[in-house]
Amino acid sequence: MCYNLQAALMEELRYAIHRGDIHHAEQLQRQLDELELKKKPIYFTSGFSHPKILVFTNEEPMKPQLFTWGLIPAWAKDFSTANVLRKKTLNARVETMFDLPSFKSSAKSKRCLVYVDAFYEYHTVAKKKYPFRIAMKDGEPMAMAGLWTEWTDKNTGEVIQSFAIVTTEANDLMAKIHNLPAASDTPRMPLILAKEKQDEWLIDLKSDADKEHIMSLAKPYAAEEMSAYTVPQLIGKNGVGNAPEATKEFVYEELEF
Repeated sequence: MCYNLQAALMEELRYAIHRGDIHHAEQLQRQLDELELKKKPIYFTSGFSHPKILVFTNEEPMKPQLFTWGLIPAWAKDFSTANVLRKKTLNARVETMFDLPSFKSSAKSKRCLVYVDAFYEYHTVAKKKYPFRIAMKDGEPMAMAGLWTEWTDKNTGEVIQSFAIVTTEANDLMAKIHNLPAASDTPRMPLILAKEKQDEWLIDLKSDADKEHIMSLAKPYAAEEMSAYTVPQLIGKNGVGNAPEATKEFVYEELEF
């Protein structure tokens, strides 16, 4: 998965309604207002900048909360260590999340849903990278599986809530786009959960059967229900950055895809 994400933050109320939280709409609106997210959409952002994104956690599934992308394990000794770690914990592989020190505690008891309109991935041809915007074909938001945690800086007392996006094996569409994964690896994609599976990701783990059920959700999302198209260069000298243009289709005449 590419470490880039598009999330229209002001759409989070619509996402909550999409999940069926209709009776909580007024409460959600107040919470959004308190977070001061009015008129601050994110069209494109890089995970390495550790942006704050709204998530819904297993502890408060009806409440949108603003967490930092890049999970800081609770055992990180200081901010310098935390800052190094979170550059490596933007994503968590579903196959190993219950085993790795950075993720296993969160996998057991701190799971979340990250709602986004789309995400970005690069396709490489002759060393040139072409950015793709991937979204749902029906225009609905996608819910990505996530892990979260809470870390306290012992020097300042600051509490940082952070998260990682869980990934799984790529479907056919994503495997075609993500054509140059890391050496000895296979193409990946975010673990996207269908509406009827989202609450299941947030269940309390009380037995091995519960853990097995969580793992059973780790399937590539159906490629035929997703859409993808190329967009302008996002970063670099000519990159459009966090602007509406980042969401617009851009045709590269030399690219055959």
